[in-house]
Amino acid sequence: MQNIDFNSFIREYKDDLANAIDSLDSNAMEQIVEYVLSVLDGGGTIHFIGNGGSAGTPSHSAGDWSKELGIKTICHTDNVTALTAWANDTGYANVFAGALGTWAKEGDLIIGYSGSGNSENVLNGIEFAKGIGCKTAAITGNYKDGKGGKLAKMVDVAIVCETTSMERIEDLQLIINHMIKESVKAERGLTSHS
Repeated sequence: MQNIDFNSFIREYKDDLANAIDSLDSNAMEQIVEYVLSVLDGGGTIHFIGNGGSAGTPSHSAGDWSKELGIKTICHTDNVTALTAWANDTGYANVFAGALGTWAKEGDLIIGYSGSGNSENVLNGIEFAKGIGCKTAAITGNYKDGKGGKLAKMVDVAIVCETTSMERIEDLQLIINHMIKESVKAERGLTSHS
C-alpha cells in the first residue's frame, strides 16, 4: 500500500477545484440563464441528458429547477424503463435521441452533461435536438486536455470546466446547476421553498 501525504492531496484537490471555479465562463453561464428564462416564459421544457457520473447531476437539476423555478424539466436518465428499451432496441448510442424524439419540441432547451464531451449518446441527442430547432447547451470539462470534446463545439453555448480531473468536473457540474438556478431565481425575485 502506498502512503500518500493526505494534507497535500487535499490541498491540491481544493486548489484545482478553486482554480476551475475561478475560470468559469460567466458569459456562457449568463447565456444559459437567458435560455432558461426564455423557455420559462414560452412554456417550453428543459431536457437534461448525461452519461455515467454526469447522469446524476441532470437528475438533481431537473428536481431543483422544476420545484424551485416552476419550469417543466425532464431528466432522460430517470426513466430506466425507457432508457433501457431504447438501448436494447436501437443501441445505447441512441437512448437520448430516441427519448427526445418523443418528448422534445422546437424551442425547448436541451442541456448535455459529459465530463469528456465525447459521450456518443449525448452527442447524438444534441444533434437530434438541433435538427428539430431546440436550443442546446453543454456542461463539460477539459478531461484529458480535450477542451470539452466534440460536445463543446456542437452546442449553442458550452461551459467547459478548466480541470482535467473527471471528479472535479463532476463537482463543478453540480455547482454550475446551482449557480444557474440561483441566478434565475434572483432574476425573477423568487425565494427558496425549503
